[in-house]
Amino acid sequence: MSKILWKSLLVCPAVLGAALAIVQSAVASTGAADLVIEDEQKQANVERPVVVAQVQEGVANPAANTSADDTMNQVNTYSNEGKGSSPTDANTIAQVTSVSQLSDVQPTDWAFQALQSLVERYGCIAGYPDGTYRGNRAMTRYEFAAGLNACLDRVNELIATATADKVTKEDLATLQRLQEEFATELATLRGRVDTLEVATAELEANQFSTTTKLVGEVIGVVTDEFGNNGVNNNTVLQSRARLDFQTSFTGRDTLHTRLNMGNGNLFNLPGGRTLADGTEIPGTFEGTQVSNQGDTDNSVVLDWAAYQFPLFGNGQVYLAAVGGLHSDYVPTVNPYFEGFTGGSGALSAFAERSPIYNIGGGAGGGINFPLGSGGGILGNSSLSLGYLADNPNLPDDSLGFTNGDFSALAQLNFNLGDRFAVAATYVRGYHNAGDGIFDLGGSASRNLGSNFPIEGSAEANDPSLVDGALGSSRLSTDSYGLSAALRLSDRVSISGWVMKSDIEIIDVGDADVWSYALGVAFPDLGKEGSVLGIIAGVQPTLRSVDAPGAVDFDNDYGYHIEGFYKYQLTDNISITPGVIWLTSPGQSTAEANDSVIGTLRTTFTF
Repeated sequence: MSKILWKSLLVCPAVLGAALAIVQSAVASTGAADLVIEDEQKQANVERPVVVAQVQEGVANPAANTSADDTMNQVNTYSNEGKGSSPTDANTIAQVTSVSQLSDVQPTDWAFQALQSLVERYGCIAGYPDGTYRGNRAMTRYEFAAGLNACLDRVNELIATATADKVTKEDLATLQRLQEEFATELATLRGRVDTLEVATAELEANQFSTTTKLVGEVIGVVTDEFGNNGVNNNTVLQSRARLDFQTSFTGRDTLHTRLNMGNGNLFNLPGGRTLADGTEIPGTFEGTQVSNQGDTDNSVVLDWAAYQFPLFGNGQVYLAAVGGLHSDYVPTVNPYFEGFTGGSGALSAFAERSPIYNIGGGAGGGINFPLGSGGGILGNSSLSLGYLADNPNLPDDSLGFTNGDFSALAQLNFNLGDRFAVAATYVRGYHNAGDGIFDLGGSASRNLGSNFPIEGSAEANDPSLVDGALGSSRLSTDSYGLSAALRLSDRVSISGWVMKSDIEIIDVGDADVWSYALGVAFPDLGKEGSVLGIIAGVQPTLRSVDAPGAVDFDNDYGYHIEGFYKYQLTDNISITPGVIWLTSPGQSTAEANDSVIGTLRTTFTF
């Protein structure tokens, strides 16, 4: 007998044992010898990992029929058991060296000896990451074929190294029968793999870049202000487009290079007046919508350049050269309302997150350290630190990275599972004369060169404006915020915040600004991916000023009440009608009428 044949004979028990172990869930409990394979419709019982996005939680449908892509993914999983590239990968199937490592396999199990042989003699069986084998789980014929193919690969390795034990003719007969029985499935698998290789080669030959993908968003808005404020019946059509080039060099890092163009302007809401010294005070910025953030007069600009990469395992470092925001790296604890200045969340800039995250921005960096484990849409508990400067590239006096406008943030975020989260935030800021406090670092279009706040009254953004003698002055701010979110169920979420800013009007006096809000969201209402959101609160409002010569101002709260319904028409198109109601906007001593803004927003993503 030739050496090759002899070596083949030596390893056949491995194949026989593989067949017995892999199909044990499909064999009758009486231990009958006939091999029974479950119908493919039982694939609905297979456990699958649920992938959860940061902003929108996906809901898996376990009863759905398995598609061709799902089948190939499962085949790849079973064919590569125990061969994961990283031992820390949550989806990696763990290789075992002893049957005792499988917590759900007992010596009394009918297939125990088969498993023991495959594990300890041949290394042909792998367990799941939680240390189980799940021998009673239903399987398809494709899964069996993939498992058999994996053991055949192991047989070839043993033949090559001549380390197998003796086998019998019965083992060879069993091997032959199994190969004949599943010849059709193995041939089908080979055909599908060949097709995938051709498709992959085509994609690689025509792809834009091996390291960069393009993510785009286009927003179209029809909006009008309904109120007796001189701007009613002024329907406008506005738009904004963003192209984000996301480049990865290691697979775990991301370089964002984003281009932006838009024409979104604000309504001229009431509240503007002229002080005794002739200083013109604008009305209010309480009507700013997300679509207004990015007004470039339809010119294309670079509005965001930032790099994110991991540190010490799960830690994340964020470095921004242009357009950095604290909300880019800090959990804002406002699920379903938070849209990250995009068109997927609330209508207004105020409803997206607490104003404390909108103090300053520009260039700088931050770091986020996970503390323990969390889950779902609320993520992990974490400690975050960051520093952003409004004008880091200007060498003039009172400007630059350290001498000009800046905001330094520290936040401790605690999550209890995926149902409750609370965050305590502190921001230290400095603002040159005339610069707004809540301005995202220079403008609502992410550092495009103006000092345009995105929320609150004019006095809240610059309390020195109420001083008719001195006018605008430099400001130093200490802001404190507390945010919380409670998910009562997968279909109901409550979130809110309270924030206070202690403001030093340098060489003049002191002031304080308050803001708070409470919102409720109903995700997946009507259709998966859709959201109904209702939020009410107070935008940043100046409550008191302690400064010589300060003129009178209305320190009563004006309320912001907003309702919207984002309907996910397709995976890439959503339509969001909504209403924003502002009571007594502008903090003016003159009586101001309520303002109602109606909006219909359409968002395209690709």
